[in-house]
Amino acid sequence: MGKWKEEVMSRLRLFTMGFTKKPAEVFFTRLSTAGIRRVIDIRLNNVSQLAGFAKRDDLRYFLRTICHIDYIHLPELAPTKEILDAYKKNKGDWSVYERDFMALLKVRRPDRAFPREEFNMGCLLCSEPEPDRCHRRLVAEYLKDRWGDVEVVHI
Repeated sequence: MGKWKEEVMSRLRLFTMGFTKKPAEVFFTRLSTAGIRRVIDIRLNNVSQLAGFAKRDDLRYFLRTICHIDYIHLPELAPTKEILDAYKKNKGDWSVYERDFMALLKVRRPDRAFPREEFNMGCLLCSEPEPDRCHRRLVAEYLKDRWGDVEVVHI
């Protein structure tokens, strides 16, 4: 096998998506169309009634039944309640949130705690509609920085 083909095959594709402001049809269609194999739920609280179709047990069922996609919850990739509350409830500064969350990831070391192959064609899921001010983007960037050959796709 040629070097180029080996490099392409070793590259990891990691997707991210938030469910807020997306109807179920759009949400599940995007996952199916992208070829997602596993949704990696990185929300701290994934059982809230406000989550609608994305509540943990319902989401696991819908993903398996509608899309044939696996589901796992990795709260280790979520911010702590303190970090989240300081930003959301107390209307904190994004740069402080980002700094604190990145420091937490450096302590938790998810790049070593979880097998890399589990993330390939996986989709980091949280609630924020856009990735710019969301921890899913930070997790994806952290893993890309550590693993090097990660293509991050926000859907």
